[in-house]
Order: sequence, then C-alpha cells, then structure tokens
Amino acid sequence: MSAAPPAPLAALRGVRLTSGAVVDIALDGDEVLAVVPAGSPLPDTDGLILDLPGYLVTAAGAEPHAHLDKAQSWDAIHPPFGDLERAIESWHAFALTLDEDDTVRRARSTALRMLASGITAVRTHVDLLRGDDALTGVRALVRLRDELAGLMDIELVALGGPTVPDAVFDAALDLGVDLVGGAPHLADDPIADLHRLVAIARRRGVGLDLHTDESLAGADTLAAYARAVTGSPHPRTAGHCVRLSMMAATDLAALADQVRAADIGVIALPITNLYLQGWDADHAVPRAIAPIGRLKAAGVRVAAGADNVRDPFNPVGRCDHLETASLLVSAGHLAPEDALDAVTAGARDVMGLPAAGPVPGARADLVAVRADSLGDAVAFASADRVVIHRGRLVSRTTVSTETAASVPTRSAAPATAS
Repeated sequence: MSAAPPAPLAALRGVRLTSGAVVDIALDGDEVLAVVPAGSPLPDTDGLILDLPGYLVTAAGAEPHAHLDKAQSWDAIHPPFGDLERAIESWHAFALTLDEDDTVRRARSTALRMLASGITAVRTHVDLLRGDDALTGVRALVRLRDELAGLMDIELVALGGPTVPDAVFDAALDLGVDLVGGAPHLADDPIADLHRLVAIARRRGVGLDLHTDESLAGADTLAAYARAVTGSPHPRTAGHCVRLSMMAATDLAALADQVRAADIGVIALPITNLYLQGWDADHAVPRAIAPIGRLKAAGVRVAAGADNVRDPFNPVGRCDHLETASLLVSAGHLAPEDALDAVTAGARDVMGLPAAGPVPGARADLVAVRADSLGDAVAFASADRVVIHRGRLVSRTTVSTETAASVPTRSAAPATAS
C-alpha cells in the first residue's frame, strides 16, 4: 500500500515553546501565520488541525553537512577502526565498485531516518569518484533529491580531490549539483587546490562548501579561504575546522575576525570528529570539535551537523539533530539553547535557507517533540515526533512502551519468641 501524500496543516494546538509558553499556532500554506496563547481564537486557514499537548515545538532540524552517498556502508566495507587516513583508504577501495541503485537505497534509508527525527533540509556532499565513472554518486543523489522533493530540501555539493579534473566538476554541476566542495588541506599543495576550487565556483557562479583544516595539526587553509572569498556574492561554508580547537585564544580571535569578514559559515561535526581525531594520542585525547561557541561570540555564523552515518568515517550515528545537540552540550560545552540553535536556525542560516520556526512570518518547517522543556528534548530526544515541511505533515512517529507490573519482593516471615 502506498503512503499518503503530505497533508496540509491549518493549526497546531496546545504545544509548548522553548520559552515554556503553551500556544496554538496557525499555518497558512508554507508560512506560520499566527502564534497565540492556547485556547485563543486563530485565523481560519485550510488544512488539518493537530492537538499536541505534551509536545515542544521548535524549528525543524537541518543537516548542513552529510555524506549520503557513503551512508550505511560500514557493514558492506567492514573497515578497520581508525583515523581519517584509514577511513579514506577504505572508502576509496569500496567506491571503485560503487553501484548507483545501491547508493540510492542507502541514501534514501538515511534521509528518511533524518526526516523522521525532524530534519527537513539536508546538504550532502557527494564524491567525484576515481575509476571509470566519476559521477555514479552524483546521479544517485540527484535521483534521490528529485524523489524526496515533496518531503525535504536536499542540496548537493561536488566533493573532489586535487586529481579530479575541472571538467568532472563541470559535469557534476551540469547534472544539477548545487555547490563546489573539496578538502584542500589533504592535497600535496593545499593552497593551490583551494584556489582551484574557488576558481571553479567563481567561473560557474555557485557557492562553496569546503572541508577545512580537518586535522589537529595539519595544513592551515581556513585563513587562505577567507582571503580568497572575501567580497564574493556567493555563499561559502567551512566544515570540520578541528584545528581551531587547538589554537590559543589570541590566535583564534585573529582568525575569527578574518572568517567573519569573509562571511564564511563554520560547521562543527562533533560525532564524526570525536571518532576520527585523536587516535595517535595515548593520553589527554583531544575532543577535536570546532569551537563554535567562541566563534559565535566573535560574530561568526555557526552551525553543527552529524557528517557521516555508519560508514568508514563514523561507525555509529542516529540521523538525529538532537543527538548532535546533545554532543555539543557534553563535549562542546554549549548551553542547550545554543546547541539546539546550531542544528536548527544556525544550520538553516549557513545553508542559505529561509528562517523557520514557531514565529509569525517564518517558514513552516517545524518539529514537535514529546518533551516538557528544551532541556528535556535535548537530553532524552523522545522518538515521539511530528514533522512539518512547508506547512505539510511529512512524518509522524509514535512510540508505545509496555512495562510489566511490579511484583513486591516477598519478605521473610518475622521471627517469633520460643
């Protein structure tokens, strides 16, 4: 039996905001029309009305840095546990035999898990492959983007190394890829590769999303990136940036000024970088998370994502923006409010998407989570969720738990006097 199409919504009733207020929310098409105290009159609009007492409503999650072409390949590859270099070697060997239909299947499964958690926008990198067909992954993810267009927004980034010819980037962009990407810090000449990627994006009139400084003591490309794109009319972001976590405060402040002036959005990726970094440390293992709290305080636009999901770069992951938020609290020392912002409003901002959330005039991309408070949502991440994309109900998960009745422990009979 086929699934029903997304249902337009008119209102959410009895929901809690992160402020603690209980409200009713009117939706009009893809926009939030009104937010009023619960029980107050609402404007009349067309669509379903959902009564959601006990749910907290926030902006929907956004995943600003995914790799859907790699997702859920761990069991097929059986890679060794290890650092970035071992992960790259394992993936490159597997990618020589990459199958388009299998890539679509794995990517679809991952994207739909994201959707069920409340993520309605995903930016995914896709490898420009070695071997006979460099565009297998590109074709797969273009197919997936078209298939899921009514459920979620998907942006594609062409991820190519220094040996990938410019013509292959052009072919990927011609197929519908949105942005130019790469990892210049891994090249033999990082700055030359950086400038090549910037030149391709400039020539094609598209934005950039680069893997940047993805090691604790490796090449410094972020400052050169900032100098190269300052004043550009196109969007630019930098993912990973783990080297910044090792910088002295004065050095970081100087770099943050350059990044802010260049308007580069910085994306932290806690779960994958916690796994990939620090393998060579036998004590005082670093956390290896981009310091987005300090960057945000310096005026830099910041976000956070999950990056890889069950592939050689990360053997775990739940496709849940609240998992990322929880890690930002415990390993990144962000307050829950800031952590949630990084995976919702901040992520949409660096992706260039309209602001969303339970605010009049905002895009009606929302997620309702069964929770009593923001902290409760981040801590427990209940799977009971209602997901709304552009004013339409696109996913709903309801969990049922059955607990056996408690049986009192039988106590020993009291002793009696003889």
